[in-house]
Amino acid sequence: MSRQDRIEMDERMDLKHKADVSQEDRSRADMYNFLGLVLARPADEILLEQMSQLSGDQSELGKAVETLKRVSKVSKPNSVEIEFNKLFIGVGRGELLPYASYYLTGFLNEKPLAALRRDMVNLGLSRASNVYEPEDNIASLMEMMAALIVGRFGSPVSLGKQLKFFDKHIRPWAGHFFTDLEAAESSILYASVGSVGRLFMEIEVEAFRMSAEKSA
Repeated sequence: MSRQDRIEMDERMDLKHKADVSQEDRSRADMYNFLGLVLARPADEILLEQMSQLSGDQSELGKAVETLKRVSKVSKPNSVEIEFNKLFIGVGRGELLPYASYYLTGFLNEKPLAALRRDMVNLGLSRASNVYEPEDNIASLMEMMAALIVGRFGSPVSLGKQLKFFDKHIRPWAGHFFTDLEAAESSILYASVGSVGRLFMEIEVEAFRMSAEKSA
């Protein structure tokens, strides 16, 4: 098989996987991807412009999105970078440590990270070669959930497998993290990101609960 044939086959598989994903799940994946993107690095001018074009509805999450939109419009890349560094990097450490191991054990690189790495292997997930953060950071976990939903590394996984991953690696601490991000002393733009993340986690918890009840 030629390289071009493999490329065309990969493209056909990508299209098939996208066709297998409902619009609701695409929207979920988009939100996970957005949270992963905005938490991975300081929002630059392009991302801030995109965030300033967001639109919400009258739901609590929609209102939080509108607030994020308004804050993004008046935010500058330099100030956002300073804010991000104070929150997550700092001198020695940032105001927050956005890692599952830290939130669940009080230390970095602990059992939650080891468990995540085992599950990543089983699910066909891998850390990008240019990423050096431990895999249990919040941005990576948001991106992993999106990948599982849409099948970025294969077929979309079942809702049951999504729930298992969510319950094991995200639910026990992500809501707490986003609440801390809302209230952090250095948070301005990222306080709004925290609100969106917290409300989205609440929606996911409830949706998974209802799905589990239906299948019981």
